[in-house]
Amino acid sequence: MCPESVEYDCNVPPYRFSVSDLDYDAIVRIMPPVVRIQNLTKHYFLESVTVRALRGVSLTVEQGEFVALMGPSGSGKSTLLNLLGCLDRPTSGAYVLGDDDVSRMDDDRLSEVRSRYLGFIFQSYNLLPQYTVVENIEIPLLYQGCRLNEKSRQRCIQRADLVGLGDRLEHRPMQLSGGQQQRGAIARALVNDPHLILADEPTGNLDSKTSDEIMQMLIRLNAAGKTIIMVTHENDIAAWAKRVIRMRDGVIEIDEPNQQPRIAQGVSSAFVSALNSLMSEAVR
Repeated sequence: MCPESVEYDCNVPPYRFSVSDLDYDAIVRIMPPVVRIQNLTKHYFLESVTVRALRGVSLTVEQGEFVALMGPSGSGKSTLLNLLGCLDRPTSGAYVLGDDDVSRMDDDRLSEVRSRYLGFIFQSYNLLPQYTVVENIEIPLLYQGCRLNEKSRQRCIQRADLVGLGDRLEHRPMQLSGGQQQRGAIARALVNDPHLILADEPTGNLDSKTSDEIMQMLIRLNAAGKTIIMVTHENDIAAWAKRVIRMRDGVIEIDEPNQQPRIAQGVSSAFVSALNSLMSEAVR
């Protein structure tokens, strides 16, 4: 999954498929799991105290799932999300992302994985205030070492159009509402066609109406085949997910499917086709 070379054509997505003509069960049959973790532990050593944040977590996430990760403060959910995002290493256990055990990688390889195979959405958006919308969307391409050009700029503009920011390309974050900033963060997460989107409290700073708009956007992305793992404290936000995992004291307490997930308005075949077209455009 992770090539040794560090020079990439940033206009060629590393991993893509179309789900417009496949149902979810078919995807699961033909695609390997996106995430496999086995007996994962994470310990923090604070002077004479050992904090066991994760105590042997095992989990598989299939292609196309939408998983809500829940739990009280101190449950280990944020620690698990950091490990899934290759922002930290486990104390023991295995984490396989796609085909590679990333728990054994050094810092340079982890950085490569983050920039090419993961998309991040944060509660506080994390848009750089000095950059415009389209420049913020370009940032993951810079981390890949890509040389930006007109083709890559158009790729970023198309992602902005997809999330409804086509008329805000030259605006800076302070000129946008919270919902618009989060849409910009979603477009940024999509620009590298990630294997996995990790969302950390994506509606935590938003009102209920805007939260629903952002969740409907994530549902549309999931309907188009994107795998999403989302941390949330809110049951009404978790209700959008297909699967809910509840953690407590560093272990998974409950892992169950959501029998009646909330349904987004306007999840059309046109949106699915548009997203898949954007993700594969560079190789046609």
